[in-house]
Amino acid sequence: MQQAAVVGAGIMGNGIAQIIAEANIQTILYDIDSQGLEKGIKRIEKTLARNVEKGKIDQEKANEIRARIEVTNDIQSLRDADFIIEAIVEKIEHKKTLFIELDQLCKPSAVFATNTSGLSITEMASVVKRSDRLIGMHFFNPVPVMQLVEIIRGEQTSDETFHTAHQLADRFNKTAISVKEAPLFVVNRILTPMINEAIFVLAEGIASAEDIDKGMKLGASHPIGPLALTDLIGLDTMLMVAETLYEETKDSKYRPAPLLRQYVRAGRLGRKSGEGFYKYE
Repeated sequence: MQQAAVVGAGIMGNGIAQIIAEANIQTILYDIDSQGLEKGIKRIEKTLARNVEKGKIDQEKANEIRARIEVTNDIQSLRDADFIIEAIVEKIEHKKTLFIELDQLCKPSAVFATNTSGLSITEMASVVKRSDRLIGMHFFNPVPVMQLVEIIRGEQTSDETFHTAHQLADRFNKTAISVKEAPLFVVNRILTPMINEAIFVLAEGIASAEDIDKGMKLGASHPIGPLALTDLIGLDTMLMVAETLYEETKDSKYRPAPLLRQYVRAGRLGRKSGEGFYKYE
């Protein structure tokens, strides 16, 4: 592999671009939004500087990693990429539109991956001619730190594409798990109902937010409580994920907690808005 590309310079996208560059692969970070692109590359530079300060890498290594990343808002720059990872907004129609454009632009041998946290790989692959060369690679935030990547094959994904994705995960120093396509895959399929239930417990007045989180940290050895984790993820993101699981399964046990919806409507989105289940400076 000579060149890889990431579409979307948000928190997930810039993290993915960083680990690709760290794997000694020339990397293109593309975003249609110039301001978002600038913010994304600054985040990478800040992370690399912090790693130098902590002694994880030296300055020369940091400079080499940064030099491998090309930033652009011209989608034509992706024409010769061997592997492209999509990390845009979590809306299926937006992703399908992007893959249609990439399918027409990129060379036939290029492999497409989506960083979706739970949308259908098969549906995305249905809009491109290379349906066998589209796969899910779901990274976790923060990407440079979190060890796991879920590799999800759609109905049409070929064995070759599946093996390529696993080989890349190894090259990125990640641990991959193999997942059959299903709503929210594995981790979020288990995590989302737990978080949703914690919100029900809060809404029913069974315990305070602080005690719910303390209970899960001390009683279940979780590194962070479910409500604090939701504030970190974003309540709007959590609601979207919960709604996806409910809509895909139509199982009432997955219905989103009304309190979650109420907080989102009130603009209480978590850390990014200054208030969610907790208040932040």
